[in-house]
Amino acid sequence: MHTSQMRITRDLPFASTRLYAVVAIFVALDVAVPWLCHVIHPMAGPTLLPMFFFVLLAGLLFGWRAGVLVGIITPLLSHAMTGMPVIAVLPRVLIEGTVYGLAAGLLYHNGGFRAMWATVGAVVLGRLATIALLFVLSAGSVNAAAEVWQALQIGWPGIIAQIVLIPCIALVAGRLMDDA
Repeated sequence: MHTSQMRITRDLPFASTRLYAVVAIFVALDVAVPWLCHVIHPMAGPTLLPMFFFVLLAGLLFGWRAGVLVGIITPLLSHAMTGMPVIAVLPRVLIEGTVYGLAAGLLYHNGGFRAMWATVGAVVLGRLATIALLFVLSAGSVNAAAEVWQALQIGWPGIIAQIVLIPCIALVAGRLMDDA
């Protein structure tokens, strides 16, 4: 297989202790980095979307189970430890992150998508899940698409960085793990 087409094949099962070790590391990073971003500047989190980096990376590197667990645990633990995300956006971040991890893992490991397209698909599906959640929670009183559009206007630098950087990081990390 050509090196540009190498595939990461570490879809870890729930019975694997390695899965939980990986999830613990990714959750720790996923709590620390967004906190640091918010310390640097209050808008760094909503602009750079650092919490979703490690969720997407977990899904690509270790499969949908790792992505889902990081997507669920991170916002809950981060909220408990740092107050971020704030309670008003916690359900949205929880659903969006979980869908990101699930979709990245499934699209890459099970769907045969390249890392970049799995990342793009995960971001799109996560945003669509957010629109659906906001629509259900608002019972029509809030324009869900407008709220997501506003978040996109603020977070576009983070989305571009996710689509460009995460597949590259995943492929390099996969090669390093293969060489280890």
